[in-house]
Amino acid sequence: MPINILYFIKFRKRVIMGRCYMKRNIHLIAGFILMSFVLISINSYAAESKIGFINLREIMQSSNAGKKAGEEFKKLFDKKREDIAAAERDLKKLKDELDKQGPIMTENARREKGTAYQRKLRDYQLLVEDTNKELKLSDREVTGKLIPEITKAVRKVAEKEKYTLVIDIAGMPVAYYAKERDFSNKVIEEFNKSPGVGK
Repeated sequence: MPINILYFIKFRKRVIMGRCYMKRNIHLIAGFILMSFVLISINSYAAESKIGFINLREIMQSSNAGKKAGEEFKKLFDKKREDIAAAERDLKKLKDELDKQGPIMTENARREKGTAYQRKLRDYQLLVEDTNKELKLSDREVTGKLIPEITKAVRKVAEKEKYTLVIDIAGMPVAYYAKERDFSNKVIEEFNKSPGVGK
């Protein structure tokens, strides 16, 4: 009798194991069929779609309007840099005077120089902060004017060339793309033709 029970347990174990193998095989087959459908649908989508690439940063820098905006921004940047350099020189001069003459100054004169230095330092820091804000604001304004016009040019070229999807390679990391699908130069040409901002 114990032999029959032992045999039954072994038999039952084999049946359970067989079911597990069958379930695993069914899952593998179902997964394979699902992957086949996915691959077929991707291939059919890829056959119907045409993906193009642009480099928005390059378009902004190489277009006529972008070059003009870049020159204006550079002028503003250079002027602000000169202002900051002048303030920095004044600050350094005052600091050197304080360091050299501080030990021989009266307590009152040293305190006044120290206060003047702190005031100049605060003014310098505010100037740098305000300059950074102004440059960022200027950059945002230029970008805000150019982007809508560039988008129109992209749409026009994409529709003419029958692209169904356009990806900006400057805005997101792309591991690989075919260079012949990059139509940034055509967008630059179209953007340069557009009235107003494009000129």
